[in-house]
Amino acid sequence: MSESLERRDKSEITFTLNGKPETIRAYPMERLLDVLRRQFALTGTKEGCGEGECGSCSILLDGVLVNSCLIPVLQANGTRIVTIEGLASDGRLQILQQTFLDCGAAQCGICTPGMILASLHLLDKKPQPTLDEIREGLSGNLCRCTGYMQIFDAVVEAGRRRATT
Repeated sequence: MSESLERRDKSEITFTLNGKPETIRAYPMERLLDVLRRQFALTGTKEGCGEGECGSCSILLDGVLVNSCLIPVLQANGTRIVTIEGLASDGRLQILQQTFLDCGAAQCGICTPGMILASLHLLDKKPQPTLDEIREGLSGNLCRCTGYMQIFDAVVEAGRRRATT
């Protein structure tokens, strides 16, 4: 394919990524997951199933939890995107990231970024969720390692720590 044809096929897309304005050129139907991983080297966003079933690729798009494997990059134009890399600040882990470590909720690491973002989304809506609310809030995220109890404990602990800070 000629370079000029390729340029015509790509679109200019602008968004805020982890607090920083970005403008890229990409194929409009390219998956947001692939753009984040390839163009920005944000490999914390994982590909698990590629079908929106596992939650490993979860990100926050304008504050809404979404599966980036299902989002065409053009749909991200003009949005605010937060990936797992956008949570830590000044080299310090966010409370939820720390509680995942403290509670043994991070095992192989494939589901962890999506679980943390889903948990953050939940805690922002329900600062002290019940176990049933945590189950519901994380229902779109699959984990094959921990058996979920450590993850649920981490969310409860994060809610407790957030309330005391």
